[in-house]
Amino acid sequence: MEFNRASMPREKLLKFGASSLSDVELLAIFLRTGGQNMNVLVFAQSLLQQFGSLSRLLSADYSQFKNVKGIGDAKYSQLNAIAELARRYYYSRGVEELALMGPDAVREFIHSQLTTVEREIFMVIFLDNQHRVIKHCPMFSGTLNHVEVHPREIVREAMKSNAAALILAHNHPSGRAEPSKADRVITERIVKACLFMDIRVLDHLVIGRGEYVSFAERGWI
Repeated sequence: MEFNRASMPREKLLKFGASSLSDVELLAIFLRTGGQNMNVLVFAQSLLQQFGSLSRLLSADYSQFKNVKGIGDAKYSQLNAIAELARRYYYSRGVEELALMGPDAVREFIHSQLTTVEREIFMVIFLDNQHRVIKHCPMFSGTLNHVEVHPREIVREAMKSNAAALILAHNHPSGRAEPSKADRVITERIVKACLFMDIRVLDHLVIGRGEYVSFAERGWI
């Protein structure tokens, strides 16, 4: 399969910008070289097909590449570094700019922090009375399918931060974002605990792989 120079990813990026590139083309730029008897574009496409999505490819651990031809330590390191660099980019942008972000950007930030984590993490974003972000932090860490959350600790941290509102978020490592009954119960407990201190819970986002559920959008908050 031949590709002329005008269609190569690097040239396309320089001419039209990175947003014009497909997942295959972006991945090819990072990989730089192809696999056995494959140019880099065909190789990138085959990797995405084998893993099913860009997210699954970049979050796969070392053992999942054992039977993938063309992936050695060097290319695995490249893929792992891409994922970590993206995570750090969104984190640093969040630290610097999250106070100015709208709801869509906040969801994007939370998704970037939680979507590839292999255990449940419960994160809280603390906001002032104008709904500007004061700070954000992962407050509780759990197992593959459970995290123990203490509403009192969330209220205590909110009071220390002088927060007037909160956004809750946690991930489902299974990939499905649909909230469980336990998710709804703990959210109700947090909302009630916060009400006593005149703190409003604006939303609870459950993050899966490439999807999310918003309690506010469902009318549950």
